[in-house]
Order: sequence, then structure tokens, then C-alpha cells
Amino acid sequence: MSNKNNLYKLDGRVPVAQAVSFGLQHVLAMFVSNIAPIIILANAVGTSPALSAILIQNCMIIAGIGTLVQLYPVWRIGARLPIVMGISFTFLSLSISIATTQGMGTLMGAVIVGGIVEGILGLLARYWVRIISPIVAATVVTAIGFSLLPIGANSFAGGQGAADFGALHNWIVGSITLLTCLCFQIFARGILRSLSVLVGLIIGYILAMCMGMVDFSGLNNVSIFALPQILPFKPEFNIGAILSVIAIYLVAATENIGDASALCSGALKRDPTDKELGACVSCDGFISSLAGVFGCTPITTFCQNIGLINLSGVVNRFTIAMGAAIMILGGIIPVVGAVLATIPQAVLGGSTIIMFGSIMFTGFSMMAKCGFTERNMIIISLSLSVGLGFTQVNGLFGIFPQIIQTIFAENCVAIVFLLAVILNVVLPKEK
Repeated sequence: MSNKNNLYKLDGRVPVAQAVSFGLQHVLAMFVSNIAPIIILANAVGTSPALSAILIQNCMIIAGIGTLVQLYPVWRIGARLPIVMGISFTFLSLSISIATTQGMGTLMGAVIVGGIVEGILGLLARYWVRIISPIVAATVVTAIGFSLLPIGANSFAGGQGAADFGALHNWIVGSITLLTCLCFQIFARGILRSLSVLVGLIIGYILAMCMGMVDFSGLNNVSIFALPQILPFKPEFNIGAILSVIAIYLVAATENIGDASALCSGALKRDPTDKELGACVSCDGFISSLAGVFGCTPITTFCQNIGLINLSGVVNRFTIAMGAAIMILGGIIPVVGAVLATIPQAVLGGSTIIMFGSIMFTGFSMMAKCGFTERNMIIISLSLSVGLGFTQVNGLFGIFPQIIQTIFAENCVAIVFLLAVILNVVLPKEK
């Protein structure tokens, strides 16, 4: 069988040079989203530039390790699916709250304990995963796609809070990047078509350089090689912080199930097995505990990479593993990460919009497969209406305790999941 066809098989043999190209595409698609939560948290806490650099270095290594475990499982930990892992935005709000009031040590202790709880939950998935029926998974996948759209739009405009947000040069670079990806996706054939996002990133990056939008000042005094630092914060264990973080881990488990369902449905053309879903969740939990040891917040499955896989059709595990190796390399050779960090937000936005849209399309496809019965219509419409609508209104959850606000106020996926599960249980199967 040709190497070209092997790209579209989980275990096909692919030349290293070719695998590196496709693996690099995955790194570029998730790089900024992977380091952004750590950068935001470090700025909120007020860590030193040197410590912030260590945390960025560690989060690259953790993302690579988590991805490798998902690809090549250890016992029952890891789904053996082409899943890319990275630092989760889901925990950011709560992480800032705990770290600024109780310290990073308390946050890391909660991350470590909560990850173990989620990992055990994944190992016991056969006792509870059945409540995640196909229609529930389809609704959650659709909600994930919708929730990603503002992220792509903000990046397209230059990044939320940027001084040049919405400026003409961001529109130009983002639009040309998007058009390049689109043209290669439509008109290119074979490998070039599968590399459409990487080509768009390269063209957009070159254009941004010509327009003076790439800042190389961060490369000054960057060391060539550095080992990761373990336990940059001494873990402390506070029961309130632990319970709050565990609640967010339950939401993260739901997102993992939705992402794995989107991947299997879109790229592998089948439903995920209960074993795969449980193994995916257990990997997320136990590697998140390891992230706490490295001073990082929990990891999760990355929707943008699943969108990239669904878009390109490249599911080869060895190819994704090359991306994981690049992430680890970026962690022990900080200059690699520093160079990747110079990619402007507009370039990333232009290249990710179509990927985020593909997540929604996968959700729609899963819905169609379930059938548009009256029962399914109620589950989908009510869950999405409340989940997407209520989280757009500031202060709507103000009467509830803080932990409820933390879980639901800004997380539409959590609300959609909860409502979809409840409706799927209480609505009669027969009309």
C-alpha cells in the first residue's frame, strides 16, 4: 500500500519526513492555545518572567506526553486514537481565583487530586458512560463547535485585548490566510490538500513578516537547551479548592467524550467504543495530575486538532506522534517554542476558523445519523438554546453559589451536557 494511503490509516507506515510535516501542522494549530492559559494565569498571579518561561516550557512537555499516551496507551490509560492533548481553558477562571486567593501551591494540590479522581472515573466508565447516548454526544459536539467560534474570531482580529484589535492589517493577514487554506482545500490534490492548514499558516506568517507584524524580541537571551523543572510550586491540599476543581474535571470529562465522539464520527466514520471513551477520560485525568507536578493546570483534548483531523482525513498515529515529539522538543529546547510563539494571532485565526466550523458540521452529521425525531428535536433544541443563550447574559447566574457560577456561567458545554443527559433520561423513548 502506498505511503499516501497510509496517512489515512491509524497504523499505516509513513516516512519520518512526511510524518514530521503533518505533525508540525498539528503543533502550529494548537501551540498558542496550549500556552495561552499558562501565560494568562502567570500574569494574573504575578510570577517572575523566569518562572513564567519555566511554566511555558513545562506545558509544552506535558502536552506532548499526554498526546503520546493517548496514541500509545499505558495499560487502560489512553484511547489509542489520534487525539492531541493540551492545556485546558476550561479551568482558567477557577485557577485564577484559587491561585490569587490561596496561592499556586493550593491550586496545584487541587489539580493533582482532582486529576486522580477523573482518572479513576475513566477506568470505571463502563458503569456510567451509557448515559452519554449518541444524541447527547451529538448535541455536546455541536455545542463545542459553537463555543470555539468566538475564539477563532478573536484571533482573526488580533487577539482579545490587543491594542490593534480589529485593525486593517489583521483583517488583511487573517483573510489571506483563510483564503489560502480554503483554496488548497478545494483545488489541491493528495498530500497538499491535507496540508492546507500548514500552507495557510506559512503564507500568512510570511505576509505578516513583510507587514512588520512578527515580533522577534522574545528570542533575545533564550537558552538553547533546558531541562524541565519539577514541582516549581509545593502542593498544598485544601478541601474547598479540591472540590471546586473536581467539579470542573467532570465538565472536562464531558468535553473529552464529545471530542472523542466527534473524532470517531468525523474522521473514522464510526462511533467510539465505551472502552475508548473511558481510556480517553482516564488519560486526561492522570496526565492532568502529572501536569500539577510540573506546575501546570489540567490538560484536555484539543478541538482545533480534531477539526484539523476531520478536515484533512489524516488519522495516522505515528504522524500525530511526531507532533507530540515536536512539542516535547519545544519544551527542552526553549528557542523552538519562542519561535513558534511569534506567529501572529491573525494568522492563527485565519487558519482555525474553518477547522472550528468542521466541528459543528460533525455535530450536525451525528444528529442526522441519530434521526430528527420529535424526541431528539426537544433534546437538541432545548439543550442548545439554554446552554448557548444563558451563557451569553452576564449576571444571569448571580443568585447561585460561586461554585455553580464557576461551572456554568461561562461554560455552555457544561449546561448543554447536563440538560441533554437529563432530557435523554426523563423523556419517554416512545411517543
